[in-house]
Amino acid sequence: MTLRTSTTIALAFAALALGACVSAQGNLSPDYGQSVKQNLAAQIADPDASYRRDTPPAAAGARTNLAQDRYNKGKVIPPTAASASRVGGSGAGAPGAPPT
Repeated sequence: MTLRTSTTIALAFAALALGACVSAQGNLSPDYGQSVKQNLAAQIADPDASYRRDTPPAAAGARTNLAQDRYNKGKVIPPTAASASRVGGSGAGAPGAPPT
């Protein structure tokens, strides 16, 4: 096999391999993928949202610094445990209901 023949075979194989990467879009309807676009639009509130930041976010620098120092020293104050066992608490329950 000569160099020219092996080069021709390699080029033909490469052309066939690259031809497999081409997708056939000719037989799809014009609105193909429209339902996906509509679903995305329904799930995203505002994809082009841009917000002006007139005021900086509320944060107390001294408290933030203390919290970071406690974190670095391993003395983090754990949050209070939330409980769902008590419902209400304002005393405005149903008539005849036991007090909470």
